[in-house]
Amino acid sequence: MRSLDEIGAALEASGGSATDYLAAGEETLCHWIQARGLDPTGEEREGFRLLALHRQGARGEPSFNACRETCRELAYHYNLLALEPDHADVGKRLEMMRLIAMHLYLFVSGKMQVEGLGEFCCASRPLRTGT
Repeated sequence: MRSLDEIGAALEASGGSATDYLAAGEETLCHWIQARGLDPTGEEREGFRLLALHRQGARGEPSFNACRETCRELAYHYNLLALEPDHADVGKRLEMMRLIAMHLYLFVSGKMQVEGLGEFCCASRPLRTGT
């Protein structure tokens, strides 16, 4: 598994595939789960390990639910790309998936630094601005 810094760097660069971005989301959640002293699940929820990992990571941590919809959006965009690989908007869809994976990465990496982060989605502004 890549480090969080490696995941962030990969997401900053464009050119990944839908599978790459889904994997980045899963790896990001694995870091959160391992930081809590747990072994990441290999199970799936609604066909995605990502959703099972989110469920595991949110157990006992209500503020972690702030990223539930981000995980669902990542799965949704993966499905769009997998089901319509020749769609005219495939480039836009792939970029959106990259941005959603980056959003998840920023939330989780920020939450690992500040325990209360996440009571509102996108609450990581203090980390980025230094305030």
